[in-house]
Amino acid sequence: MSNSSITITVKFFAAFSEAYSVSEQTWEFPMLTPVSQVLDRAIAQYPQLEPWRDRTRFGINLEFVSPDTILQNGDEVVLIPPVSGG
Repeated sequence: MSNSSITITVKFFAAFSEAYSVSEQTWEFPMLTPVSQVLDRAIAQYPQLEPWRDRTRFGINLEFVSPDTILQNGDEVVLIPPVSGG
C-alpha cells in the first residue's frame, strides 16, 4: 500500500456475493474516496449488478452511512442490497 492509497475489506451479501462467489475481498482505493466508489467498482467488474445501483445501502464498520462518506484505511465496507425472506 502506498501513502496515497488505502486498503479496505468489502463484504458481499445477496446478489453481490452471488456475482463474486465469495463473501469478502480486500480492495485498494486512493485516499479521499467516497464509499459510493466501492459500488461503482463492483458494478464495473460485474455489470449484471447494475439494477442494484440505486437500491444498495452502504455500511462502514457496522454503521449505515451515506454514499459520500469518505473511506478510511482499514474500513470494513458492506454493500447491502434489498433482500426479502420468509
